Amino acid sequence: MNDVQPPRFQIRARHTDATVTVYQAYRPGIGRPAARAGRFPSSWKRERMTWIKPSFLWMMYRCGWATKQDQETVLAVEISRDGFAWALRNACLSHYVPALHDDEASWKRQLREASARVQWDPERDLRLNPLPHRSLQLGLSGEAAARYADEWITGIEDVTPLATEVHALVHAGDLGRAAALLPQERPYPVADGDVAHLRA
Repeated sequence: MNDVQPPRFQIRARHTDATVTVYQAYRPGIGRPAARAGRFPSSWKRERMTWIKPSFLWMMYRCGWATKQDQETVLAVEISRDGFAWALRNACLSHYVPALHDDEASWKRQLREASARVQWDPERDLRLNPLPHRSLQLGLSGEAAARYADEWITGIEDVTPLATEVHALVHAGDLGRAAALLPQERPYPVADGDVAHLRA
């Protein structure tokens, strides 16, 4: 058994040479049309900040296994790695870190000006308990949200049935079968310059 813990701040995701998969949860009126068309419908509010998450289990924690109101449809959104890298380079941490920011005033200014923001929240296990290492959450607004919707997305899949199946197995105590169904997330290769300002 491998007991080596991942680094505290490490992006882990399902990815290919060209794309990375992130997760979001929406009400069915948005999620289902998005999955059918491969792009968000006009009812999707691009002026709002939208949060994307490379961790399937963190998404399950956030949406309660697709049971929370207005989060009943879970989407796996495949986006270009170039777009993901752009968002990271142009992101600001959502909280002030003295070791990374000159002072609190300059951090607040960066946060106002950035169209993307990052927070690191505890990763989750199959029972949705917190783990010692962190999971990346990436918030997109303004230019970043527009690029996400119009340029970066290469495919959208409704993975609500997967969420429901894994949840049922966890509820039944069959963690082995539940784990076998999880998307295969592995360390995501990212240039140090893209994330050095985000290592909280």
